[in-house]
Amino acid sequence: MEVQVLSSAHWKQLMNWIIASILMFLSSVVLYLFVRKSNSLKTPQQLNNLAMFLIPLIVYLLLAINTPTRFTLKPFEYLIILIQGIFFSYLGNAFSLKGIGYSPNPGYSLIISKSYVVFTAVASVFIFSSPLTFKSVIAILCIVAFSALIIIDKNKNKTDSNKLWLPYTIGAFFCWGLLALSSKYLLNLGVPILTRLIYSMIVVTILILGEIKVKKVNIFNISKSQLLTLLMIGIFGSSFNYFMQVGFDLAPNVGYVNATNAASISLLTLMSAFIFKDELSLKKMIGIVGVTAGLIFLFI
Repeated sequence: MEVQVLSSAHWKQLMNWIIASILMFLSSVVLYLFVRKSNSLKTPQQLNNLAMFLIPLIVYLLLAINTPTRFTLKPFEYLIILIQGIFFSYLGNAFSLKGIGYSPNPGYSLIISKSYVVFTAVASVFIFSSPLTFKSVIAILCIVAFSALIIIDKNKNKTDSNKLWLPYTIGAFFCWGLLALSSKYLLNLGVPILTRLIYSMIVVTILILGEIKVKKVNIFNISKSQLLTLLMIGIFGSSFNYFMQVGFDLAPNVGYVNATNAASISLLTLMSAFIFKDELSLKKMIGIVGVTAGLIFLFI
C-alpha cells in the first residue's frame, strides 16, 4: 500500500493559522516537558540542543524525499538562512540561556525575551503591511502581562547575579523576533518551509556539534532513558518548528503565532505541576486564567 505524504499546498487547504498555532502550542508544551525530564536526568544541555536540531533535520529530510521540495535557492536566500541559523537561532538560544543564568531572577529574563511577540506584531505592520486589530493588541498584551505572573517567582532571587543578564536578554529578544520576521520574509519570497527548515537545521547542528567537540561532551555516555527522552525532544521539536512555520505562512500577522507560542507557558505550568509536582500558587493560577483568556480572545 502506497503512503501519501501531504504537500504544502494540501496542508494549506486543510489548515488555517489557528489550527497550525494550536498544533504548535501543544507540541511546545510536550517538547518542554521532555526537556524538563531530560534536565532531571542530568543530560548535558548540549545534547538537548542537539536533539532539538539534528532529529528534526532527519525528520524533515525524510519528509522532503516524499514531497516535491525545491532545494535550489537564490544566493540572497541562502545568505538569509545562514544568518538565521548562526545569529538568530544559535546565538539567540545562547543569549537566552546566559540571560536566564545571570539574571537575579530567571523569570525577569524569560518575560523580557518572550515579549518579542509585541515587537514582531508591530514590526509586521510596517514590514509586511500586516493587519493588527485593537482586539489582537489587547489579547497579545494580556498574554504577555499574565505570563509574568506565571514566570516571575519572587522567591528565586539570587545573590550571584551578573549585570550582563540584561544585555544577553535583550539580545535574545531581538534574535527571536528577527528569526520570526526573517522566516516570514522567506515565506513571502516563496522559499518552501521544508527547504528553509532543513538548511537552517544543518547550520545550527554543525555549530552545536562544534560546541560539543570544544567542550568535550561525551555524547555516548548516556542511559537508555536519556536517549529515549532526547528522541522525544527531537520528535516534538520537529512538529513545533514545522507548525510554527505553517502558522507564519497562514497568519495575518506573525505576532499572533508568536503570542500563541508564548501562551503555551500556561498549559506547561499546569502539566509541570501535575507531572513534576511543581508549586501551583494562586498567583500562577491567576496568570494561567489570564493567559488562557488572552489566547481565546486572540482566536475569536
